[in-house]
Amino acid sequence: MRFGIFYEHQLPKPWTDDDEYRLLAEALDQVELADRLGFDYAWEVEHHFLDEYSHSSAPEVFLAACAARTERIRLGHGIRQVIPNYNHPARTAETLATLDLISNGRVEFGIGEGATRLELHGFDIPAKQKRAMALEAAEQVANMMVLDPYPGFESEYFSLPCRNVLPKPRQKPHPPMWMACTNRDTIAVAARNGIGALAFSFIDPDEAKHWVEIYDDIVTSDECVPLGHTVNADIALVAGFSVHEDRAEAVRRGREGFDFFGYALNALVAHDQVPGRTDLWGDFHARRGADATDRHVAAALDAGDDYASCIGTPDDARRYLRDLADVGVDQVIFLQQAGRNRHEDICASLELFAAEVMPEFAAEGPAREAAKAERLAPHIEAALARKQWMQPLDDDEIPVVRASVKQAQTSGRL
Repeated sequence: MRFGIFYEHQLPKPWTDDDEYRLLAEALDQVELADRLGFDYAWEVEHHFLDEYSHSSAPEVFLAACAARTERIRLGHGIRQVIPNYNHPARTAETLATLDLISNGRVEFGIGEGATRLELHGFDIPAKQKRAMALEAAEQVANMMVLDPYPGFESEYFSLPCRNVLPKPRQKPHPPMWMACTNRDTIAVAARNGIGALAFSFIDPDEAKHWVEIYDDIVTSDECVPLGHTVNADIALVAGFSVHEDRAEAVRRGREGFDFFGYALNALVAHDQVPGRTDLWGDFHARRGADATDRHVAAALDAGDDYASCIGTPDDARRYLRDLADVGVDQVIFLQQAGRNRHEDICASLELFAAEVMPEFAAEGPAREAAKAERLAPHIEAALARKQWMQPLDDDEIPVVRASVKQAQTSGRL
C-alpha cells in the first residue's frame, strides 16, 4: 500500500494578513518532511472562490515549489480543473509537462470538474454538461502530451488548430491519470475510462470493498476504453489523519479539523453563499456544539481495541489500513491539513506514522503491486486495443501556418 498527503489549504476565519503566507509556508515544510520520511504522494486540489474551505487556486505553482524542495515524493494534481472554461486544455498539457520535467517525472494527473455554484457559475460552466466537458478535455490533454504535432480539435466546448504542444512530459506516454470520485457511480466512470480513482469520500472498509469490486469488474471487462494512452487501475482513498501514542490526544488534535472538512464541503454545495462573507468556521462550531471534541474522545476510548481509524494510535491506524489493504485499496491519502489543525501536530503525526506503521506496508508493497500488474496485464492490453486513437498527421498533412501579410512584406524586402 502507498501513502499520500492531501492539501485543500483550508483557512478558517477570522484571518490575519499573514495567514495565507503561513499556510503555504507550513504546507511546503510538511511536504518536504513527508518526502524525507518516505511518503509516496503529495496531492493538491484546485478550487476557486471557496473562502475558508480551499485557498488552493494555483496548484501548479505550489507543486512546482514542492518539486524544488523534494527528491522522490510524487506530485499529484488531485485534481486539476480540466474544463476549458477553467483551464484551456493546451495550457493544462503545457503545465503538466513542464512540472513533469522539472520534477524528473514525478507528476500524477488527476482530473475534475467542480461541484459548487461558486466555481461553476463563476466560469460560466453548465452543470449538466460538466462531466462531458471534463472527460473530453482530459482526453485531448493526453493527446496533446503525446502527439507531435497535435492534429487539432474542434467541438462544442473548445477548439485548437494543429499545433505542437510543448514541452512533452518526461514520463512516457504521459503522467498517470486519475479521476475524482465521490460515489459508486463515479467509481464506475473512472473504471470505464481506464483511469485511477481518487475516492474523495470517507468510507469504511466494507464500502471500500464494494467500490473496489465495482472498479475491478469494469476495468477487466469490455466496458473499459482508456481515456488516455495508458491504463491506471489504482484506487486511492482519502482518510482523516492524526496519530499519537495516546488515542484521546490524537482525537483532540485531529478530529475537529476532519469534521470541519466534511461540514464545509457540504455547506458550499448545499447552502447559499455570499462571496467574501462566509463564516463557515463559526457556523460549524455553532452546529457542532461546545462539547463535541469531548464526545468524540469518549467514543474513541469506549471503542477500545475495536477502534479503527487513522485518527488514533499507531495500532489503530495499522488495523484500519490493514482492512483497506485486504479489500484492495492501493493508496490511502491522509487528510491532515484541515480546519485549524496545528503545523507541529501534523509534523509529529507524520513522523510517528513513518516510524511505527509505514514500514510493514512498504515492505509488502512491491509484491502486491507486481501481482496486480500481472493479473491486469491482458485486460489492459485488450482495453488499449479497443481505444479509437487520434491519428498523427503525415508530414504532408500538417498545415502551413502562414505569416501575417505585414511580416511577409517585411521578409520580402529583406
